[in-house]
Amino acid sequence: MTENFKSGFVTIVGRPNVGKSTFMNRVIGEKIAIMSDKPQTTRNKIQGVMTDKESQIIFIDTPGIHKPKHKLGDYMVNVAENTLNEVDAVLFMINAEEGYGRGDQFILDRLQRVDQPVFLIINKIDRVHPDDLLPLIDQYKEKLDFEEIIPISALEGNNVNHLLEVLKKHLPEGPQFYPEDQITDHPERFVISEFIREKVLHLTREEIPHSIAVVIEAIEPRNEHDKVQIQAAIIVERKSQKGIIIGKQGSMLKEIGKRARRDIESLLGSKVYLELWVKVQKDWRNKQIQLSDFGYREDEY
Repeated sequence: MTENFKSGFVTIVGRPNVGKSTFMNRVIGEKIAIMSDKPQTTRNKIQGVMTDKESQIIFIDTPGIHKPKHKLGDYMVNVAENTLNEVDAVLFMINAEEGYGRGDQFILDRLQRVDQPVFLIINKIDRVHPDDLLPLIDQYKEKLDFEEIIPISALEGNNVNHLLEVLKKHLPEGPQFYPEDQITDHPERFVISEFIREKVLHLTREEIPHSIAVVIEAIEPRNEHDKVQIQAAIIVERKSQKGIIIGKQGSMLKEIGKRARRDIESLLGSKVYLELWVKVQKDWRNKQIQLSDFGYREDEY
């Protein structure tokens, strides 16, 4: 560790689906946040750790801030809002394609009360003409006194290194909070359950809304076949959803398991035997006991 080592916490906020998880995975260099083209994919604070010789930045990818419609939505928004005053800098990310929307004002109103520097990050610039950026920048400049405005493409990597250099300049001198080879503070169980949930979102498309949760029932060490055994339950709200996830003669569940297993094996560096089943828990998103059982605990925000 060098002299004048810098470290700090940076939260990423924005409307759902602006590319926060894509950015996180880009800067960390490995997949720790699940990605989907559906809004509100991220439900918990996901901390990604980026360490080099001069600095350590702990990124917090929050759920998209939106007007909640159920208790799970309340939980997600509380998680996002409560990170704003616990960090050294805030990245407010917008989608260059979509531009300003009412959801942005909802977030900007909350950022008015933040003491830390707020950076406007205009993501997905690879999808718009450069001439379209200037009016967008002028529009947002009027909304808040941003520390800096930085256009990027998280997917392509454009300007991401510049953003990281700017962030490092604003971080305080401090300790290395995590070992240099650690990329997230979440336990393996959480990451594994997120990988499975991602595959359900990808494969079921519009048929299954965000009414699923994944619970890891058991992880057994390597057996005589040198495989880690994992048992997981996919929780849905209705019987009809259970049928969709299982699929004809179990075909959908098999495909979910096959795709999830690849990511899990990459994470664990080991062969995996993954056993999945589906359970119905009616209206679980509005029941605090079940939210807590599935990892969405009020004491965490």
